[in-house]
Amino acid sequence: MSIFCLFFQACEGKTSVNDQIHWADGFIVVYDISDRSSFLTAKAIVHLIRELQLGSAKRSADSLIFLVGNKQDLCHMREVRREEGQCLAAESHCQFYELSAAEHHQEVALIFFKMVQSASLGSKAKDRRRRPSGSKSMAKLINNVFGKRRKSV
Repeated sequence: MSIFCLFFQACEGKTSVNDQIHWADGFIVVYDISDRSSFLTAKAIVHLIRELQLGSAKRSADSLIFLVGNKQDLCHMREVRREEGQCLAAESHCQFYELSAAEHHQEVALIFFKMVQSASLGSKAKDRRRRPSGSKSMAKLINNVFGKRRKSV
């Protein structure tokens, strides 16, 4: 299970955001409710995640995305209405939260806990859908050939 948290900063590694999106099972995309441009960037990232998933044959289901509006304590400086975040989350099949990381660190911890829990459940479901590995298939084949034989009449 892998979770990709995108912070809007330059990546020091050589991998692109596109490459990182392909390996992640879950995403937490955070924007600042007092900064419209951060919301527009978050919106672009959410759309990029969904677009890359449509083009990726290995993904059978949507990855989990949590869209988080931060700095709720600065609501007097709000540039992004709560409804806008909720609308983006609904149209993109994301879970939506609005919080203040500065005032309520427990909410941040809860979001990460929910992400890990949800991604873990999704990963277990994927494991159940997988076909048996080659060694299990071979064991089954050998058992069918050399296992208990039926008596011929």
